[in-house]
Amino acid sequence: MILTDTHTHLYSEKFDTDREEVINKAIALGVTRFFIPAIDSTYTQAMYNLEKQFPEHVFLMMGLHPTSVDDNFEEELKHVEEEFQKRKFYAVGEIGIDLYWDKTLLEQQQIAFKKQIQLAKKYKLPIVIHCRDAFNEVFEVLETEKGEDLFGIFHCFTGSLEQAKKAISYNMKLGIGGVVTFKNGGIDKFLNEIPLEYIVLETDAPYLAPAPYRGKRNESSYVEFVAKKLAEIYDVEMEEIARVTTENSKDIFGV
Repeated sequence: MILTDTHTHLYSEKFDTDREEVINKAIALGVTRFFIPAIDSTYTQAMYNLEKQFPEHVFLMMGLHPTSVDDNFEEELKHVEEEFQKRKFYAVGEIGIDLYWDKTLLEQQQIAFKKQIQLAKKYKLPIVIHCRDAFNEVFEVLETEKGEDLFGIFHCFTGSLEQAKKAISYNMKLGIGGVVTFKNGGIDKFLNEIPLEYIVLETDAPYLAPAPYRGKRNESSYVEFVAKKLAEIYDVEMEEIARVTTENSKDIFGV
């Protein structure tokens, strides 16, 4: 059984003491594919180091995270573009809009999001969307860019059934992680109304650990708990969840 973690920050400082052990543990449990989103230029080298250590398992994205958008965002976007000119990536991500921490930079976040969508189209790549307290704002940008060349993953999806359907209408898969295991998470109530072909698994490690590890550091091996919960929700074997979600990830990332 192969499981794919479509969103994991394994280069995070939270793994500095036991990174190799954490990754090998996940691989031993069948989590053999790790898709790594970018945050900003300060993490680029750490991402490359991770890929060098686990070249058969690690697949890198490149992009500017919305919470890293500030007054120098144009400079950061230039860094993103320069990296794309140098080498291959599997997605533009994670990109999007986050109004949870700061609403004052909405315009800059919108500009950065739109520019990076256009970069993804240029390289014929998927986008991986970060959306926090900003569904309407994200959908507004997607509406201006919609088309066959727009596709990707709505990472850490925690919206309503209506928002799920809208995200799918823009050629997005839904990235489902630890929140689905939370008692008050909400999405477990309607997820079985969304066909499994639109679902991919993720952890967002080291954040948002699933039950029974909620509140602790998340790890890629914990994607198993997400898969188990989805097997319950969809009333299928866990092997089927692993198979279909891994196929879905291959459809998106091309690998």
